[in-house]
Amino acid sequence: MSIQNDRWIREQALQGMIEPFSEKQVREGVISYGLSSYGYDLRVSNEFKIFTNVNSAIIDPKNFDERSFVSVEADSVIVPPNSFALARSIEYFRIPRNVLTICVGKSTYARCGIIVNVTPFEPEWEGYVTLEISNTTPLPARVYANEGLCQILFFRGDEPCEISYADRKGKYQKQQGIVLPKL
Repeated sequence: MSIQNDRWIREQALQGMIEPFSEKQVREGVISYGLSSYGYDLRVSNEFKIFTNVNSAIIDPKNFDERSFVSVEADSVIVPPNSFALARSIEYFRIPRNVLTICVGKSTYARCGIIVNVTPFEPEWEGYVTLEISNTTPLPARVYANEGLCQILFFRGDEPCEISYADRKGKYQKQQGIVLPKL
């Protein structure tokens, strides 16, 4: 596997791998997003689900209670101290059969104690990305919609994978909004 550069990412994006696609890095007055040297900085939409414990629920990935979240649409959102939020990307991704991605956080947010965790986008996965945003600090933290949140790195295999996410009929295939845990 090799990490892919901006030329390869641009070529794939023109074939529909990333929509909408920002062909250059946008940074003026915003947390940067768009094409970078060896990746793509995706933007977070204005749709958020903020974790709350008003119902004293137990977090159970096999039996997730949607009442554990408050849905918010806003230009920015406050993530409570030592808590987290879910969001979705603005960009829709269609990952080629010979590509795997890894998501890493942006240093601007990381330096504020805000960590982004996203599982890899497997070969032939497609959809909007559900993003997990953790506030590791004892203070409330602001996250801005329509700006960069994390960077996606693309790794291209020497040949297509034997069984792709689409072949397995993955449970998060073609997700349209913020998708909660599924069993």
